[in-house]
Amino acid sequence: MTSHPLRIGNFSGFYGDRSDALREMLTGGGLDVLTGDYLAELTMLILARDRLKDPSAGYARTFLRQLEDTLGLAHEKSVRIVTNAGGLNPAGLARAVRELADRLGIPVRVAHVEGDDLTARHPGALAAHAYLGGFGIAECLRAGADVVVTGRVTDAALVTGPAAAHFGWKPTDHDRLAGAVVAGHVLECGTQATGGNYAFFAEHEPRALRRPGFPLAEIHSDGSGVVTKHPGTGGFVDVGTVTAQLLYETGGARYAGPDVTARLDTVTLSQDGPDRVRIEGVRGEAPPPTLKVGRNRLGGFRNEVVFVLTGLDIEAKAALVREQMGDALATSPPAEVRWDLARTDKPDAGTEETASALLRLVVRDADQQKVGRVLSGAAIELALASYPGFHVVAPPGKGSPYGVFEDVYVPHGDVDHVAVLHDGRRITVEPPQDTAPFDAVPNPALPEPLPPGPTARAPIGRVVGARSGDKGGNANVGVWARTDDAWRWLAHELTVERFREMIPEARELPVTRHVLPNLRALNFVVEGILGEGVAAQARFDPQAKALGEWLRSRHADIPEVLL
Repeated sequence: MTSHPLRIGNFSGFYGDRSDALREMLTGGGLDVLTGDYLAELTMLILARDRLKDPSAGYARTFLRQLEDTLGLAHEKSVRIVTNAGGLNPAGLARAVRELADRLGIPVRVAHVEGDDLTARHPGALAAHAYLGGFGIAECLRAGADVVVTGRVTDAALVTGPAAAHFGWKPTDHDRLAGAVVAGHVLECGTQATGGNYAFFAEHEPRALRRPGFPLAEIHSDGSGVVTKHPGTGGFVDVGTVTAQLLYETGGARYAGPDVTARLDTVTLSQDGPDRVRIEGVRGEAPPPTLKVGRNRLGGFRNEVVFVLTGLDIEAKAALVREQMGDALATSPPAEVRWDLARTDKPDAGTEETASALLRLVVRDADQQKVGRVLSGAAIELALASYPGFHVVAPPGKGSPYGVFEDVYVPHGDVDHVAVLHDGRRITVEPPQDTAPFDAVPNPALPEPLPPGPTARAPIGRVVGARSGDKGGNANVGVWARTDDAWRWLAHELTVERFREMIPEARELPVTRHVLPNLRALNFVVEGILGEGVAAQARFDPQAKALGEWLRSRHADIPEVLL
């Protein structure tokens, strides 16, 4: 327990992130803890399929390769490492880390957290894992662990756990924990907090964004903190980059987790110097009485073929091939057939590629035969018997399995949250005694609208930023303004109705708008736009990563004073 700030950094935002980031963070400046986030909904499915082939698998093997080059350096600098790279097999990864340390002759203490795996209770699931909080991590660190490996914990738990251990926080320290949750949410996606994937990237020197540095946070005993990065690293940290990441994959004012419900409507951000953003004022509430469980199962098989339509009569060419494929599939039709025509063609184009449109056919069925040779044979047999210029991007294959992500909820007491210490002792982490039902916060009053004045037709991205992402089959689009006047316009202009007009895919779907005045932001949640989740690949952009950028490109009548 200490009152000194905790310096905690991130070296991985996903499974496949920059491999040398761990070394960069260890050599770039002083740190107490380094966190690595490897898990996403799709990653859990990938690891589950690995485990089917090899029961000893199920964790992120790339972490071991990163550690082989850096474990000695981390030990020398007394930097502790906390990671969810354990995936479906945290005990297996912890054992592999110990073996690595023994081989390298480095005396490190390795602990792990388990209890999240509920697959046995969910027949038919490839993986079913509860999102645990940070107090199992805290127990491991308090007992002296140098490396802590977890399975499915919340992304923010990688920060709340070390902070609780460092400051001696208790489960009832809701405001402090909420501050750490917000800092953890900013850090979890790595370089998205330092200029990566940032809406206003074009305003900055391209050289600065070639290789953004990874972020770190200085967390204080009251839960407040500063997000920054190591000196001399690329990218930048400002209120905009932190706002964008705060809105990423969130919803309303209440951001629920297993340790605490953080009130995003209380977050105050301020520039605290170059590449430093202060986070303060965060309030916390008791967590909900249930834990989220992410469940992955096999949804069936899918296949696709993309027809290239070039030059004149694009619509007629598309109609012809659709009729021909319909006839060919009629004897054994797949359960789901979807056509999408992307008019990427331009008139009088200077290249063949820019004269071409793409017609995508996607089929799904529980029976692989119905999406395999039946489809590929039908498509290839049209090669000399269809529209002029017939060709496809790639020949269809035999069909591949796709996954479905679902979330369900269980009481905290249904999960055995256990910290397995470096000496083998097992410490049960008790569920929180103080919980509260999760209810939506009523939207606050809107600011006064701008006075009437001349307007110009322009993309709304000239005035506002956006970042979007996925949560199962839903997508969120966070939109924020950088000035008070732009916020006054945005709050009244971008209603649910206007959002549906700008994003036609959302016209028939439930859309909820959340208002966050402290961030000068609106957060839209679009239910069902991603079908059964990213693994089902229900749309062109299956994780909704670019949905916000599409929205920013749509035109509106914008007050000239804002342009």
